[in-house]
Amino acid sequence: MKKKKPQVILLTGAASGIGAASARHAISLGYNVILADINLKGAKALATSLGERAHAIELDICSASQWERALDTAYQHFGQLDILINNAAIVCTGYARDVSLEQHQRTLNTNFMGPLTGTLATLKRFREQGHGHVVTVCSMTAFMPFPGIASYGASKQALRAFHHALALEERHGPVHFTILHPTSTETPMLEQEAKDDAASFAFATESVSPEFVAETLFKAIKKKSIEVFMPPEQARAIRMLGTDPKKLRGLFDTMEEIGKQTQQARRSASVL
Repeated sequence: MKKKKPQVILLTGAASGIGAASARHAISLGYNVILADINLKGAKALATSLGERAHAIELDICSASQWERALDTAYQHFGQLDILINNAAIVCTGYARDVSLEQHQRTLNTNFMGPLTGTLATLKRFREQGHGHVVTVCSMTAFMPFPGIASYGASKQALRAFHHALALEERHGPVHFTILHPTSTETPMLEQEAKDDAASFAFATESVSPEFVAETLFKAIKKKSIEVFMPPEQARAIRMLGTDPKKLRGLFDTMEEIGKQTQQARRSASVL
Protein backbone atom coordinates (compact mmCIF):
# COMPACT_ATOMS: atom_id res chain seq x y z
CA MET A 1 0.00 0.00 0.00
CA LYS A 2 1.39 3.39 -1.01
CA LYS A 3 2.28 5.58 1.97
CA LYS A 4 0.25 8.79 2.14
CA LYS A 5 2.31 11.96 1.88
CA PRO A 6 2.19 14.38 4.81
CA GLN A 7 -0.04 17.37 4.23
CA VAL A 8 1.71 20.68 3.65
CA ILE A 9 0.81 23.92 5.44
CA LEU A 10 1.74 27.48 4.56
CA LEU A 11 1.66 29.35 7.88
CA THR A 12 2.00 33.15 8.09
CA GLY A 13 3.35 35.00 11.11
CA ALA A 14 5.26 31.83 11.93
CA ALA A 15 8.29 33.31 13.71
CA SER A 16 6.64 33.99 17.07
CA GLY A 17 3.52 33.79 19.21
CA ILE A 18 0.60 31.71 17.96
CA GLY A 19 2.41 31.15 14.66
CA ALA A 20 5.49 29.58 16.25
CA ALA A 21 3.38 27.45 18.60
CA SER A 22 1.28 26.31 15.64
CA ALA A 23 4.39 25.43 13.65
CA ARG A 24 5.74 23.28 16.47
CA HIS A 25 2.39 21.57 16.94
CA ALA A 26 2.02 20.96 13.20
CA ILE A 27 5.42 19.26 13.05
CA SER A 28 4.51 17.12 16.08
CA LEU A 29 1.39 15.98 14.21
CA GLY A 30 3.33 15.02 11.09
CA TYR A 31 2.67 17.97 8.79
CA ASN A 32 5.25 19.65 6.59
CA VAL A 33 5.25 23.41 7.12
CA ILE A 34 6.31 26.50 5.20
CA LEU A 35 7.15 29.06 7.89
CA ALA A 36 6.32 32.43 6.33
CA ASP A 37 7.14 35.67 8.12
CA ILE A 38 8.39 39.16 7.39
CA ASN A 39 10.95 38.32 10.11
CA LEU A 40 12.99 35.88 8.05
CA LYS A 41 15.72 35.54 10.68
CA GLY A 42 13.20 34.40 13.28
CA ALA A 43 11.49 32.04 10.85
CA LYS A 44 14.82 30.48 9.86
CA ALA A 45 15.83 29.96 13.49
CA LEU A 46 12.55 28.17 14.18
CA ALA A 47 12.83 26.09 11.00
CA THR A 48 16.32 24.97 12.02
CA SER A 49 15.00 23.80 15.40
CA LEU A 50 12.13 21.90 13.76
CA GLY A 51 14.15 20.00 11.18
CA GLU A 52 13.73 19.16 7.51
CA ARG A 53 9.91 19.16 7.57
CA ALA A 54 9.97 22.91 8.16
CA HIS A 55 11.13 25.48 5.61
CA ALA A 56 11.36 29.23 6.23
CA ILE A 57 10.58 31.96 3.72
CA GLU A 58 10.26 35.72 3.89
CA LEU A 59 6.75 37.02 3.26
CA ASP A 60 5.24 40.47 3.50
CA ILE A 61 1.58 39.47 3.45
CA CYS A 62 0.59 42.86 1.99
CA SER A 63 2.53 42.10 -1.21
CA ALA A 64 0.68 40.20 -3.94
CA SER A 65 3.95 39.36 -5.72
CA GLN A 66 5.49 37.96 -2.53
CA TRP A 67 2.42 35.79 -2.02
CA GLU A 68 2.84 34.29 -5.49
CA ARG A 69 6.51 33.64 -4.76
CA ALA A 70 5.65 32.04 -1.40
CA LEU A 71 3.11 29.74 -3.03
CA ASP A 72 5.58 28.79 -5.75
CA THR A 73 8.14 27.94 -3.06
CA ALA A 74 5.67 25.74 -1.19
CA TYR A 75 4.93 23.66 -4.27
CA GLN A 76 8.57 23.53 -5.34
CA HIS A 77 9.94 22.60 -1.91
CA PHE A 78 7.34 20.07 -0.76
CA GLY A 79 5.59 19.25 -4.04
CA GLN A 80 2.15 20.23 -2.81
CA LEU A 81 0.12 22.61 -0.64
CA ASP A 82 -2.96 21.54 1.29
CA ILE A 83 -3.64 24.11 4.01
CA LEU A 84 -3.21 27.87 4.29
CA ILE A 85 -3.18 29.31 7.82
CA ASN A 86 -3.55 33.09 7.80
CA ASN A 87 -2.16 34.01 11.20
CA ALA A 88 0.06 37.11 10.79
CA ALA A 89 -1.23 40.32 12.36
CA ILE A 90 -0.07 43.52 14.05
CA VAL A 91 -1.47 45.87 16.68
CA CYS A 92 -0.97 49.61 17.22
CA THR A 93 -2.06 50.45 20.75
CA GLY A 94 -3.43 53.75 22.00
CA TYR A 95 -6.66 55.69 22.02
CA ALA A 96 -7.90 56.06 18.46
CA ARG A 97 -7.50 59.84 18.63
CA ASP A 98 -3.81 59.44 19.45
CA VAL A 99 -2.97 56.82 16.84
CA SER A 100 -1.79 58.27 13.53
CA LEU A 101 -3.78 57.72 10.36
CA GLU A 102 -0.74 55.91 8.96
CA GLN A 103 -0.86 53.43 11.88
CA HIS A 104 -4.60 52.89 11.47
CA GLN A 105 -4.06 52.24 7.76
CA ARG A 106 -1.13 49.90 8.38
CA THR A 107 -3.22 47.86 10.82
CA LEU A 108 -6.06 47.50 8.33
CA ASN A 109 -3.68 46.71 5.48
CA THR A 110 -1.83 44.03 7.44
CA ASN A 111 -4.67 42.40 9.32
CA PHE A 112 -7.34 42.54 6.62
CA MET A 113 -5.89 43.16 3.17
CA GLY A 114 -2.90 40.88 3.85
CA PRO A 115 -5.00 37.76 4.56
CA LEU A 116 -7.43 38.74 1.80
CA THR A 117 -4.58 38.93 -0.71
CA GLY A 118 -3.12 35.61 0.36
CA THR A 119 -6.45 33.83 0.54
CA LEU A 120 -7.43 34.83 -3.00
CA ALA A 121 -4.02 33.87 -4.40
CA THR A 122 -4.14 30.49 -2.64
CA LEU A 123 -7.80 29.87 -3.47
CA LYS A 124 -7.01 29.97 -7.18
CA ARG A 125 -4.48 27.17 -6.77
CA PHE A 126 -6.69 25.15 -4.42
CA ARG A 127 -9.55 25.31 -6.91
CA GLU A 128 -7.28 24.21 -9.75
CA GLN A 129 -5.95 21.21 -7.81
CA GLY A 130 -9.41 20.27 -6.53
CA HIS A 131 -8.80 20.48 -2.79
CA GLY A 132 -7.52 22.75 -0.04
CA HIS A 133 -8.31 24.24 3.35
CA VAL A 134 -8.24 27.96 4.16
CA VAL A 135 -7.83 28.67 7.87
CA THR A 136 -8.17 32.18 9.29
CA VAL A 137 -6.85 33.05 12.73
CA CYS A 138 -9.13 35.93 13.65
CA SER A 139 -9.98 37.19 17.17
CA MET A 140 -12.78 37.56 19.69
CA THR A 141 -12.40 41.28 18.98
CA ALA A 142 -14.33 40.48 15.80
CA PHE A 143 -17.38 40.55 18.09
CA MET A 144 -16.35 42.99 20.84
CA PRO A 145 -15.53 46.70 20.36
CA PHE A 146 -12.10 47.09 21.92
CA PRO A 147 -10.85 50.47 23.20
CA GLY A 148 -7.10 50.95 22.97
CA ILE A 149 -6.83 48.77 19.88
CA ALA A 150 -9.80 50.08 17.89
CA SER A 151 -8.29 49.54 14.43
CA TYR A 152 -7.18 46.02 15.35
CA GLY A 153 -10.75 45.11 16.29
CA ALA A 154 -12.07 46.78 13.14
CA SER A 155 -9.64 44.80 11.00
CA LYS A 156 -10.71 41.54 12.62
CA GLN A 157 -14.41 42.29 12.17
CA ALA A 158 -13.73 42.95 8.49
CA LEU A 159 -11.66 39.77 8.25
CA ARG A 160 -14.44 37.63 9.71
CA ALA A 161 -17.01 39.14 7.34
CA PHE A 162 -14.77 38.52 4.33
CA HIS A 163 -13.90 34.96 5.39
CA HIS A 164 -17.54 33.92 5.74
CA ALA A 165 -18.66 35.73 2.57
CA LEU A 166 -15.96 33.96 0.58
CA ALA A 167 -16.80 30.62 2.17
CA LEU A 168 -20.42 31.09 1.11
CA GLU A 169 -19.36 31.93 -2.43
CA GLU A 170 -17.25 28.75 -2.53
CA ARG A 171 -19.71 26.53 -0.65
CA HIS A 172 -20.17 24.13 -3.57
CA GLY A 173 -16.46 24.01 -4.42
CA PRO A 174 -13.60 21.78 -3.24
CA VAL A 175 -12.13 24.15 -0.60
CA HIS A 176 -12.86 24.01 3.12
CA PHE A 177 -12.95 27.15 5.29
CA THR A 178 -12.29 27.40 9.04
CA ILE A 179 -12.04 30.51 11.22
CA LEU A 180 -10.71 30.60 14.80
CA HIS A 181 -11.23 33.38 17.34
CA PRO A 182 -8.64 33.31 20.15
CA THR A 183 -9.09 35.36 23.29
CA SER A 184 -6.15 37.33 24.78
CA THR A 185 -3.08 35.16 24.23
CA GLU A 186 0.39 35.31 25.79
CA THR A 187 2.27 36.62 22.77
CA PRO A 188 4.53 39.61 21.98
CA MET A 189 1.33 41.41 20.92
CA LEU A 190 -0.12 41.08 24.44
CA GLU A 191 3.16 42.29 25.90
CA GLN A 192 2.82 45.38 23.75
CA GLU A 193 -0.73 45.92 25.03
CA ALA A 194 0.46 45.51 28.62
CA LYS A 195 2.59 48.65 28.29
CA ASP A 196 -0.29 50.91 27.21
CA ASP A 197 -2.95 52.08 29.68
CA ALA A 198 -5.35 52.57 26.78
CA ALA A 199 -5.38 48.80 26.14
CA SER A 200 -6.19 47.71 29.70
CA PHE A 201 -9.46 46.11 28.55
CA ALA A 202 -7.34 43.33 27.02
CA PHE A 203 -6.67 42.12 30.57
CA ALA A 204 -10.29 42.02 31.76
CA THR A 205 -10.36 38.25 31.13
CA GLU A 206 -7.75 35.56 31.71
CA SER A 207 -5.31 35.03 28.86
CA VAL A 208 -4.40 31.67 27.32
CA SER A 209 -1.11 30.25 26.05
CA PRO A 210 -0.20 30.15 22.35
CA GLU A 211 0.19 26.39 22.73
CA PHE A 212 -3.46 26.13 23.81
CA VAL A 213 -4.51 28.14 20.77
CA ALA A 214 -2.38 25.92 18.50
CA GLU A 215 -3.94 22.74 19.89
CA THR A 216 -7.43 24.17 19.42
CA LEU A 217 -6.55 25.29 15.91
CA PHE A 218 -5.44 21.86 14.74
CA LYS A 219 -8.44 20.15 16.30
CA ALA A 220 -10.56 22.56 14.22
CA ILE A 221 -8.56 21.74 11.10
CA LYS A 222 -9.00 18.01 11.65
CA LYS A 223 -12.76 18.40 12.17
CA LYS A 224 -13.03 20.97 9.36
CA SER A 225 -14.94 23.16 11.81
CA ILE A 226 -16.59 26.24 10.34
CA GLU A 227 -16.02 28.60 13.29
CA VAL A 228 -14.36 28.12 16.68
CA PHE A 229 -14.47 30.51 19.64
CA MET A 230 -12.04 30.76 22.55
CA PRO A 231 -12.53 30.23 25.35
CA PRO A 232 -15.81 28.46 24.55
CA GLU A 233 -17.29 28.98 28.02
CA GLN A 234 -17.05 32.80 27.64
CA ALA A 235 -17.62 33.17 23.91
CA ARG A 236 -21.41 33.27 23.90
CA ALA A 237 -21.52 36.02 26.53
CA ILE A 238 -18.85 38.04 24.72
CA ARG A 239 -20.66 37.79 21.39
CA MET A 240 -23.98 38.85 22.94
CA LEU A 241 -22.44 41.74 24.86
CA GLY A 242 -20.56 42.92 21.78
CA THR A 243 -23.82 43.39 19.90
CA ASP A 244 -25.47 45.30 22.77
CA PRO A 245 -23.61 48.64 22.95
CA LYS A 246 -25.99 50.06 25.55
CA LYS A 247 -25.34 47.20 27.96
CA LEU A 248 -21.63 47.27 27.13
CA ARG A 249 -21.37 50.95 28.05
CA GLY A 250 -23.09 50.23 31.35
CA LEU A 251 -20.64 47.47 32.24
CA PHE A 252 -17.49 48.86 30.68
CA ASP A 253 -16.16 50.91 33.60
CA THR A 254 -16.23 47.84 35.84
CA MET A 255 -14.65 45.63 33.20
CA GLU A 256 -11.96 48.22 32.46
CA GLU A 257 -11.11 48.53 36.15
CA ILE A 258 -10.62 44.78 36.39
CA GLY A 259 -8.34 44.99 33.36
CA LYS A 260 -6.34 47.87 34.84
CA GLN A 261 -5.73 45.95 38.05
CA THR A 262 -4.55 42.87 36.16
CA GLN A 263 -2.42 45.00 33.84
CA GLN A 264 -0.77 46.79 36.78
CA ALA A 265 -0.11 43.51 38.59
CA ARG A 266 1.49 42.20 35.41
CA ARG A 267 3.77 45.24 35.18
CA SER A 268 4.76 44.94 38.82
CA ALA A 269 5.60 41.26 38.38
CA SER A 270 7.78 42.01 35.38
CA VAL A 271 9.83 44.49 37.40
CA LEU A 272 10.58 41.98 40.17
